[in-house]
Amino acid sequence: MIIHVPNKNTLIIDDFKLRCCIGKKGINSNKKEGDHSTPKGLFKLRKLYFRKDRVGIPKCKIYKKIIKKNMAWCDDPNHKKYNEEIKTQNKRLKENLHRKDHKYDYIISISHNEGKIPGNGSAVFIHLTNNYKPTAGCVALIKKDFEILLNLIDQKTKIKIG
Repeated sequence: MIIHVPNKNTLIIDDFKLRCCIGKKGINSNKKEGDHSTPKGLFKLRKLYFRKDRVGIPKCKIYKKIIKKNMAWCDDPNHKKYNEEIKTQNKRLKENLHRKDHKYDYIISISHNEGKIPGNGSAVFIHLTNNYKPTAGCVALIKKDFEILLNLIDQKTKIKIG
């Protein structure tokens, strides 16, 4: 199955056409760190991260992991763990996964920049929104639609952006 994001406000999966939002600079085939664009391409879904204290344990057919207070995503191109999940006590990290708002109650990591090429973009996720404001480069859905998505996907599902 393929999740298709053909433009800045549409996500199509199976028979569902859902409203979404993407990076404020649109879809870009030359994604760079911090450019506020969403990478164009076909990517694998890697893992669902979730806040057990807020959403319980979701039933889905992809790998899943509970978000803990010390979890973050490394967005420093000079760090050896660039574009990977990390554990940290540093609250200044830009991509802290344990957030006060609800945007990361559900997050699906995708295979963008798995080669960890410094500066080619990190922390590109599918996550939640409550207002459809543009993201820093991720694809975001409201919770109800994200849960529809969770019921349809499995480890073989890919996301096509653009």
